[in-house]
Amino acid sequence: MRTNPLEKLMWSIAFPGFGQYLNGKYVKGTAFLALEFIINVQANFNYVILLSFHGKILEAIKYTDYQWLMFYPCLYFFSMWDAVKDVNGGKGPYSFLPFMFAAFFVTTGLIFSSNLKVFGILLGPVWLPMLLTFPGIVIGLIISIHLIYVISFQDY
Repeated sequence: MRTNPLEKLMWSIAFPGFGQYLNGKYVKGTAFLALEFIINVQANFNYVILLSFHGKILEAIKYTDYQWLMFYPCLYFFSMWDAVKDVNGGKGPYSFLPFMFAAFFVTTGLIFSSNLKVFGILLGPVWLPMLLTFPGIVIGLIISIHLIYVISFQDY
């Protein structure tokens, strides 16, 4: 079995569950794939993505089932973290924090996506959450580094 954490991360970004399949975790991978498919269909997510990429943000908002789509960020980022962790990619005690904060920021962005404008532009249920992925990752990294730094000085 190949043990490249970046490879598992990239396949999990492409589709939740693929990283688990590469890790030989077939039951877990199938569960992630099934959940992704159910949430995607129930939330109309593919159609919402299509509309968003065509600039039809108001129509995308109309077709989004937010009750279902709010499950997606946690599933998506947990799948990524799990695939990386299974090949010892997340060696640090706080390696989960960038994934967790990204899921939190994306979910929060989704909650406000139907009416929050950035620089006067309504970004909708695809672009606003995607935009908030990066601050979530950065904040998670900063906090994890800070916690490691603080804990390492407590040993002295």
